[in-house]
Amino acid sequence: MLDVAGQMLGVMATREAQRLADQQGLDLVEVSPNAEPPVCKIMDYGKFRYEEGIKRKQARKNQKTVHIKEVKFHASVDTNDLDHKLRQMKEFLGDGHKVKVTLQYRGRENAHKELGVEVVNKVIEACSTFAVTEQPPRLLGRTLGCLLAPRPVKTSGSQPQPPKPEPPKPAPEATP
Repeated sequence: MLDVAGQMLGVMATREAQRLADQQGLDLVEVSPNAEPPVCKIMDYGKFRYEEGIKRKQARKNQKTVHIKEVKFHASVDTNDLDHKLRQMKEFLGDGHKVKVTLQYRGRENAHKELGVEVVNKVIEACSTFAVTEQPPRLLGRTLGCLLAPRPVKTSGSQPQPPKPEPPKPAPEATP
C-alpha cells in the first residue's frame, strides 16, 4: 500500500485501505495486481487520467511523421532528367522522408528488362552517400521498384572529440 507521496504504508486489508482513501477524499487504485500481495496506491484517479492524456497528446505532437515520396523513371531516361530526379530525391531524403523509386517498362522496354535494372542500380549507387536501401529492387509486373530511407545521423556522443588546443601561456617577464 502506497500513500499519495509514494511512501510505503505496509500490508493492510482492502477495507482499511479504502477507509484511508475515503478519509483523504481520494481513490484507491490497484497499481500492480499481479504482485503478491497486490500493490495499491491512494491517488486522485481523475487527475491521474487527465495528466496521462496530456502526456499522450504531447508525445503525439512531438512525433515526426515520415512520408513516402515516389519518384518515377523509365528505362530510357536521359542523363539530365536523371540528375534532376536525383536532386529531388536528395532533397526529400534530407527532409527525412523515404523515397520509393519506381521504374515502369513501356512497350519494347519489356523485352530488355536489364536496361531498367541498370537505371535503378545507378540511382541507388548515386544516393548511397545520403540514403540506405530499405527494400532492394523488385520486379512486380511491369514495374521495378525499391525503397530508399535517409541514412541515420550519427550521434556526436559516440565520436571521440579532438583535444581542445591549450590557450597560449603568457611570456615570462624579464627582470632587470
